[in-house]
Amino acid sequence: MRIIAAATMLALGLGATAAHAEDWKKDYKVVKFGILSGENESDRIARYTPFKDYLKKTVGVDVEIFTAGNYDGVIQALAANQIEFAFLGSSAYAAAYTESEGGMVPLLTQQQEDGSTGYFSVVVVRCDSPYKKVEDLKGKTLAFADPDSTSGYNVPYFNLDKQGFKPTEFFGAIPFSGSHEAGVAGVANGQFDAAATYINNEINGIPQRMEAKGMIKKGEICWIWQSPEITSGPFTARANLPEGLITAMKDAVKNVPTADPVAFKEMSGAEKSTAKGYVEVNHDRYQWIIDMRDWFKKQRRG
Repeated sequence: MRIIAAATMLALGLGATAAHAEDWKKDYKVVKFGILSGENESDRIARYTPFKDYLKKTVGVDVEIFTAGNYDGVIQALAANQIEFAFLGSSAYAAAYTESEGGMVPLLTQQQEDGSTGYFSVVVVRCDSPYKKVEDLKGKTLAFADPDSTSGYNVPYFNLDKQGFKPTEFFGAIPFSGSHEAGVAGVANGQFDAAATYINNEINGIPQRMEAKGMIKKGEICWIWQSPEITSGPFTARANLPEGLITAMKDAVKNVPTADPVAFKEMSGAEKSTAKGYVEVNHDRYQWIIDMRDWFKKQRRG
């Protein structure tokens, strides 16, 4: 009888624990996740809709996609408690962490088939242009993507400056295009001489994805500069969320490659993707990005 009683008490205890873990659903009828403006809004929503449907089924609450016209819109929405999660670049995470005074938790980052968890900033030009190296762009227009873009602004600006190409002095103009796709498209149509964007490797990145979507012609865009490897940005949660909600979303995202391969393939960039899944990360991995952003602040004050 004691064994039966103990088993019953254990079952009741586990049931209570499970119920407690689900308590967050009372306060979060809808969970929102944000995605940055790397590409046009309709394509962003289309790529993430299967993933949204997967989350709704897996987590058990309604799920909404949040988009904004620029990176700061997603960052501010996180900091203002308007959305719960976001897929951020490294610099956008640093901005959100700073804006919220440490109120963000990086959970996962994407891992490629070769085991890497990084990517590269590149400066692209038209392949038929006379620009074959950065030196050829003196006095020309280099478009950056967004002030909060890691690969589209912070990393290329920082590294070009360190390499002796002080952007405000070396280039004729350094406008913001608003998104990675807009910058690359601007190079293709002659609006910009060059633009900063990113690639994961030789076959996957913004230019390759735009080729696949028919936005630019194959072989129209080449890159003439590449940064050191950048730590991939994290899937991020607000730190003030219930632990049960954070765990549920983290597990769902981590399991999507096997639980819903179609959704994972779409959100990773469809046919051109070399992503294989997600690995856990912590804040220490992104501290250097915060340090780099501090460098920018000092430059502006100077």
